[in-house]
Amino acid sequence: MATDEIVIGEGVLLDSRAASAASRLLAALLDLLVLGAVLTGLGILLAVVGPAAGTPTSEEAFRIGWVVTLATITVIYPTVLDTLTRGRSLGKLAVGIRVVRDDGGPIVLRQALVRALVGVVELWLTAGSVALICSMVHPRGKRVGDILAGTYAVRVRGGAQQRRPVEMPPWLAGWAQSADVARLPDGLALSVRQFLTRAPRLHPASRVELGSRLSAEVAQHVHPAPPPGTHPEAFLAAVLAERRTRELAAQLRQDARDAADARQLHRLPHGVPDPD
Repeated sequence: MATDEIVIGEGVLLDSRAASAASRLLAALLDLLVLGAVLTGLGILLAVVGPAAGTPTSEEAFRIGWVVTLATITVIYPTVLDTLTRGRSLGKLAVGIRVVRDDGGPIVLRQALVRALVGVVELWLTAGSVALICSMVHPRGKRVGDILAGTYAVRVRGGAQQRRPVEMPPWLAGWAQSADVARLPDGLALSVRQFLTRAPRLHPASRVELGSRLSAEVAQHVHPAPPPGTHPEAFLAAVLAERRTRELAAQLRQDARDAADARQLHRLPHGVPDPD
């Protein structure tokens, strides 16, 4: 199972683990069971309705019906389903995987159609053997349809990782307490938080460039500037930590005021003593 790295628009590195060949095989088997049930029901219906009339026209309609049914099951159904569910069929939903683009974005109609058309050969005509072998040897577990469509399957379910809060650098605690820290835009605050979390895994040059750019943006909301020589990452950590501390203190004060107001609302009016 490979660990892939995706850089989003903010320049933050994200983790995305490619689904294993075993999980993809299990999802395909579950999807096959669903399709088999649908085909069985349609086959029984066509077998009863089609040849019942016994005329050449009915037999021709029966054959046309089978062609349309096979086209729907092998191409139209997976294309529409993957497009509407953003790469999650019933089997993938049960296993906990999703098909995404190579850049981590959701697949669109064109990519779903390519995967379905190639799947007619590598899944149906070869009983899935080509797709299985390709998934086992490809580093991202791709099948041929994924290679041509520019997609692959990732895991979207697993153990939740506990995020550690950003810690205040001790040498900047005094400066942060006296600094005027304005409210950061939500997008900027999220980018800083993600950058500090992923910084150890970034390429050194990208880490320096992104850290400097974010610190320059945050500096516009902070006065006075940090002590000369402060590292950009230490500055960002100090701002986020102080921002969290102040927001927590403000929330505690608001909770205390709300509790006091609630007690006043329950008091009897006009100086009537409250019952014990």
